[in-house]
Amino acid sequence: MLFLYREVLEMPLPWLDDVVRAKRPARLPVVLTRKEVAQIRSQIEDPRLKLIYDLLYGSGLRLMEAVRLRIKDIELERGAILVRDGKGGKDRITMLPDCLVDAISTQIRQATALHDLDLSNGYGRVWLPHVLSVKYPNAATSLAWQYVFPAARMSIDPRSGNTGRHHLDEKQVQRTVKRAVKAAGINKPATPHTLRHSFATHLLDSGYDIRTLQELLGHSDVKTTMIYTHVLNKGGRGVKSPLDTLD
Repeated sequence: MLFLYREVLEMPLPWLDDVVRAKRPARLPVVLTRKEVAQIRSQIEDPRLKLIYDLLYGSGLRLMEAVRLRIKDIELERGAILVRDGKGGKDRITMLPDCLVDAISTQIRQATALHDLDLSNGYGRVWLPHVLSVKYPNAATSLAWQYVFPAARMSIDPRSGNTGRHHLDEKQVQRTVKRAVKAAGINKPATPHTLRHSFATHLLDSGYDIRTLQELLGHSDVKTTMIYTHVLNKGGRGVKSPLDTLD
């Protein structure tokens, strides 16, 4: 309404100058303890889904960033994951936990074998972002562009009409985590995104600085990252309850 009157109708509304905008209430994210992360993890049996769970917590990935990982974006020797076209269309680099190197290598080998099978059957094309399919017509069948977590079944791409293999359905991960949270007896509304919040909070609690955390999470503004200091109830220093100091 303000834009309409001021910019379109060019009618200033002086009586609105003293109106104070309502502030959006701050909502602290749900965060799991390390013990709760381990308890939920123990309830996931499928190795692929457990690996995705580990990446969400161990690398701070968003759910869609994890299921959309391409083989070319995993750098085993550097222990790094390249997140392409994340939230806001930004790229960033985050860590690949050392303990996941063997599991991710196995998953890549399985994805490679499945891709070879698809190629032998006359398929093996994968969706490419933007205009890459025109610029690099052979890239769609190359191993580098295949998903690390391919879907179990092939499907028809509605954009191109080609039959190929998309990535694992993110809803499958969401359902698995929901069941695991319930089975673990965790009374928190935890979702896959809760693992990203837990990743950030636990790193901050371990002494890593806020700027490093901002870079790993891919936040444009450090104010977004600062919310995790409130989760910890810590500013520049930890606050100890006076009750804990009583003899």
